[in-house]
Amino acid sequence: MNDELEQQETSYTSDDIKTLDWKEHIRRRPGMYIGKLGDGTHPDDGIYVILKEVLDNSIDEYAMGYGKQITVDIAADGTVAVRDYGRGIPLDKVVDVSSKMNTGGKYDSAAFKKSVGLNGVGIKATNALSSYFEISAYRNGEGKTVKYERGEIIENLPIYKTDEQDGTSVRFKPDGDLFRNFSFKEETVETMMKNYSFLNTGLTIIYNGRKIHSRNGLLDLLKDRMTNEPLYPIIHFTGQDIEVVITHAAQYGEEFYSFVNGQHTTQGGTHLTAFREAVSRTIKEFYGKNFEYSDIRNGMVAAISIKVEEPVFESQTKTKLGSRDMGPNGPTVAKFISDFLKKELDNYLHINSDTAEIMLHKIQESEKERKAIAGVTKQARERAKKVSLHNKKLRDCRIHYNDTKGDDRRNESTIFITEGDSASGSITKIRDVETQAVFSLRGKPLNTYGKTQKVVYENDEFNLLQAALNIEEGIDGLRYNKVVIATDADVDGMHIRLLMITFLIQFFPDLIKKGHVYILQTPLFRVRNKKTSRRQNKRKKGENAPSDTFYCYTDEERIAAIERLGNNAEITRFKGLGEISPDEFRSFIGADMRLDPVVWRKEDSVNDMLEFYMGKNTMERQLFIINNLVVEDDGELDMTH
Repeated sequence: MNDELEQQETSYTSDDIKTLDWKEHIRRRPGMYIGKLGDGTHPDDGIYVILKEVLDNSIDEYAMGYGKQITVDIAADGTVAVRDYGRGIPLDKVVDVSSKMNTGGKYDSAAFKKSVGLNGVGIKATNALSSYFEISAYRNGEGKTVKYERGEIIENLPIYKTDEQDGTSVRFKPDGDLFRNFSFKEETVETMMKNYSFLNTGLTIIYNGRKIHSRNGLLDLLKDRMTNEPLYPIIHFTGQDIEVVITHAAQYGEEFYSFVNGQHTTQGGTHLTAFREAVSRTIKEFYGKNFEYSDIRNGMVAAISIKVEEPVFESQTKTKLGSRDMGPNGPTVAKFISDFLKKELDNYLHINSDTAEIMLHKIQESEKERKAIAGVTKQARERAKKVSLHNKKLRDCRIHYNDTKGDDRRNESTIFITEGDSASGSITKIRDVETQAVFSLRGKPLNTYGKTQKVVYENDEFNLLQAALNIEEGIDGLRYNKVVIATDADVDGMHIRLLMITFLIQFFPDLIKKGHVYILQTPLFRVRNKKTSRRQNKRKKGENAPSDTFYCYTDEERIAAIERLGNNAEITRFKGLGEISPDEFRSFIGADMRLDPVVWRKEDSVNDMLEFYMGKNTMERQLFIINNLVVEDDGELDMTH
């Protein structure tokens, strides 16, 4: 009898075979087309990918010499409008290019052989993943407009007469059912627009009324991104299908930006690997000294952009180049970049002796410091091995970011850096053991401002932390995509947060600049109905809180919750993460986790802030504290204002 039931349950008939239409497949499997969905917190979230898919078509038109301006407007409700002034889509193909898979104008076309969007998906993904999508094409005084909802045509207007200038207009709004609570972050979109301008000199982008324009390409990019002054004038080379900028700054680590056919390859790829190797080898050979590559690249800030025929990327989101060759009949990517740098950089250093001397001094300083801490480094690594990380400091997860052959969820890999056993215990009990790790700090970390790298290895907390992150040799081996600082919402917690960020800025700036560092936002208050509080305390493990329990992250949310509950409101102020029960913590680090990315921009004047807050000017800080103290209603001192 059991065998018969099992056969019935596992039966496989023709009814089980289904064919999904194009939009349904995209909506059911968005990860195949845009990577993760997200809510806009991270630059790799899907709303930026579907915006990019629209913009890439306009950029391709500009690259072919049509239309010098693109207008991008993003409304408060998330509606996006993109207008270019290229040739416009052929009017009889507007429906096809916006709703038929594997349809585009870049197949077998010499005009687009070095384009990014070659697979005929592009705006179809944007269309399918938008609650509203409208596309209009204008050519020679005629226009064609098609309107969609979630990929379904709701209006297909006949060709009409128009005074509009030639080009294409797209309006869309990401589907809130898929991109839950999404919002476009100003800094992320602005960075995207700047990248387009840096890589397409002469192009003007009007973003929400602001003009973005570049005349000097990657040179402008480096000037915009560098948070420390260059030690020598930025070296800038341009050639056929390649552009490179190089300098050094007084900082640790390597800071590289890479692009292929106008696409920002945030995860690098074959071109970045070749560039790092070639620039190190060329400099080493120029000086004729046995420098280690790590010393040559320490403090280096550089960018490379190449154009490849029919590029192959490792995913639909095109963040990592997989191509080995420049094209079907071209040299390898590695040889192309190596030959270019060998000629241009070697000649430049021979001619510009002042720059060569400054570069040499920087490399020698890095070498000297590395050798000085060699013994300390070895001892520190031995100590790290002896300390049982997996039992005492680190509760690891199973899926890691640096496992390139690992699970599709590796981008979800997260490590929470907490203070004390109680907070780490709460998170550890309810975390996702597949993708979430916990590292417990003991007390307040050392203030590392103005210290040398030697302190990282001499300090047990930082030595163990960098070992856990696997960043001793740089962030290429980073084990967690998100490094989340999870401290208490009080003065001590904020101090620890500042000490941690100071440490990362000092010694691992690229960890922040590559978008890996976040602050965990946890509620300051719990406001609940007194009548149901007893029932809440007795609810089963894992059960959601009653609907009349509100977790408030701001005073405004607290006031609104009190108004809803009236006299029955019971208010709890969370001053430490350890006060929040594991069951309550479940939602705070789950799908609706609130993370604030740590963003470091040139205009932030971070060095000046670190000097003031973390330097030796004790009296200045004391006066600042006295002048800015605020006493809360509960008598606590609040230094957050």
